[in-house]
Amino acid sequence: MQTIKRIDSMANHKATQKDVRQVEKRRERNRYQGKTTRNAMRDLRALTDATEAAKNLPDVLSKIDKLAKKGIIHKNKAANLKSSLTKAVAKTKKA
Repeated sequence: MQTIKRIDSMANHKATQKDVRQVEKRRERNRYQGKTTRNAMRDLRALTDATEAAKNLPDVLSKIDKLAKKGIIHKNKAANLKSSLTKAVAKTKKA
């Protein structure tokens, strides 16, 4: 995970300075999880072998569910992503 050091915040209180630090950590974690999930979706769509795609599908769907549960993406977006990935895997089975 890449850490980006930001310029000191304008916070004047210890509690708000701590909150700024926590928000930066959460933001980095969320960006990392979102990016790895997007990469997993891209790799799943690129698979041409139907059995391999069907085997990897539950893992990717689980990652999407976790993002929605944590509020990184909206639950409806998660449902749309899961639906489109399932359709893509079904399409590879027919081909």
